[in-house]
Amino acid sequence: MKIIDVHTHIFPPKLVSPATKAISVFYNDVLMQHQGSLQELLAAGEKFNVKYCVIFSSATTAHQVRSINDFIIKSAATDPRLLPVGTLHKDFSDFSQELERLSQAGVKGIKLHPDFQKFCLDDEAMFPAYEEMGERGMFLISHTGDYRYPYSQPHRMARIAKMFPKLRCIAAHCGGWMQWDEAREVLPSLENVYIDTSSTVGFGGYEAEKLALATFDPSHIFFGTDFPMWDYQQELDTLESFHLNPQFLEDILYNNFAAFYGLPL
Repeated sequence: MKIIDVHTHIFPPKLVSPATKAISVFYNDVLMQHQGSLQELLAAGEKFNVKYCVIFSSATTAHQVRSINDFIIKSAATDPRLLPVGTLHKDFSDFSQELERLSQAGVKGIKLHPDFQKFCLDDEAMFPAYEEMGERGMFLISHTGDYRYPYSQPHRMARIAKMFPKLRCIAAHCGGWMQWDEAREVLPSLENVYIDTSSTVGFGGYEAEKLALATFDPSHIFFGTDFPMWDYQQELDTLESFHLNPQFLEDILYNNFAAFYGLPL
């Protein structure tokens, strides 16, 4: 069965170790299954018929935006299986210029991690970027739902989706990392909101993901691993344990995002 992994983080060689360590610490010393290098991602995917990986990294300060975007663009150019997604920061000086540069490079989306970046997902400073992304046909993928901070709650993603109906939004981690009750309440009715399955069972258990799969539009659910945090075998075993309809499973693993992104079915 073909797979698209819509949620993978990669880092430059000199940052692989410190970046992976920082992620582990941020998530209460979770055991990382991988290190976060591009080579390791591709090698892991080859074992499981992963046809495409969406790659990104988040800028924790405004001055990192261009360099991270350069790294993602250059990395994606090395292998056709890699789909680049850029980053922005609320303090960045010129959203329009950077979005134009990214668009010219074939980048179709922006990844935010409000809890790393320390700003609210619905901060008004980001509104011009969201507006332009919607006009350009670019999508937003964001970490959504951390009970420890006020930045990424599902209701903030819902607000953005309502305010910018042309902007397609992917609410990562089944829409609410550790805030799934709120996610299931405020997000499923929004046509421009999608979810990915990454880091749901790992933090919330099987029931959180099972309920999400039963609540959201079946065509709006994408498969993701949150590489380097989790392993393909773990995540696939989880989906298989739900005994899903074979067509539904195939859609989650490949077809839904292929249609969303414009990839061959």
